[in-house]
Amino acid sequence: MSKLFVRSLSWETNDDSLKSKFSEFGVLEEAVVVKDRETGRSRGFGFVKYTNDNDAKMAMDKMDGTELDGRTISVVIAEDRRGGGGGGGG
Repeated sequence: MSKLFVRSLSWETNDDSLKSKFSEFGVLEEAVVVKDRETGRSRGFGFVKYTNDNDAKMAMDKMDGTELDGRTISVVIAEDRRGGGGGGGG
């Protein structure tokens, strides 16, 4: 539960500004704004991972619905995406 999904990020938000804001709530393992592979531009969402579940919960409670870099963000628990998905055969 220590990984959070942050959506509705401003185009100006980068890894450093995301890390700076979310580190107010505890020790971070990582803070990453996901970028488009071709353009390098932000895709408008990112992930923040804490070393402690309680810090992650506090950050989610405090940051969800608040403003960051001029945009109201949404913060939820990131779902695990294990496995590579399907792939049928015929």
